[in-house]
Amino acid sequence: MKSFRERVGQIDLLLASPECRNHTCAKGSAPRDEASRATAMQVVRYARLLRPRWLVLENVVYMRPWSRYEELKSLLEAIGFRLSEHTLDASDFGVPQTRRRLFLVGDREGCPSPTPQAHDVPRRAARSILDPDGTWNASPLCCPRRARATLERATRGFDALGPEASFLLVYYGSDGSGGWQSLDRPLRTITTIDRFALVEPHDDGQTIRMLQVPELKRAMGFGDDYVFPVGTRRDRVRLLGNGVCPPVMEAVVRSLVAAA
Repeated sequence: MKSFRERVGQIDLLLASPECRNHTCAKGSAPRDEASRATAMQVVRYARLLRPRWLVLENVVYMRPWSRYEELKSLLEAIGFRLSEHTLDASDFGVPQTRRRLFLVGDREGCPSPTPQAHDVPRRAARSILDPDGTWNASPLCCPRRARATLERATRGFDALGPEASFLLVYYGSDGSGGWQSLDRPLRTITTIDRFALVEPHDDGQTIRMLQVPELKRAMGFGDDYVFPVGTRRDRVRLLGNGVCPPVMEAVVRSLVAAA
């Protein structure tokens, strides 16, 4: 670590997103891995050695009830950070996705950052992320191999919107809102699995296809020019599901600098 500090020199800002899978409610009643949760304490180690002016720690909001969360904050305060907590929804920052995350912000030289604000940014609907019709292959919604649960979710969407509507299905994973959503609201939270499918009407019946990586990138707030590291489609979906929406982090950092 010391040689690393000597190599990089003085830094202004440390961004940290510790492992979140064992904090999130997405695990349901499955046991939590405390060793995995404890990776968050490595943030203290880096902050103590690198001594940045600012610190931003991002995680799921369910990190707050963790038994060591207050200890984590106390250790950061002992280093000299004044801390503030913010729960931010990406859809409030022009991202076409509902994604609530905890941001623990620290400043060693000034007052804690005020809550970041996105000024004059309209909420964007899931419709805005879609590629033009025909860009990606789709298959018939009603076919012998289609799971009954999928068809039941689609039926709920048709019952609400009509048989000629386009909408999104939660294709994999559980969902407490009927398993479908309108295209006229932000996408629900992207996870590390290939979760969402688009249902559309056509002359020969409704079709279905999974949302593709370029569409999911837009739903996270990445530009079309963003280039992924090497990896399969599944790897890229996992990276996006674990990612931080750039417009939100930009707003957080701007609030830090503006308060300096």
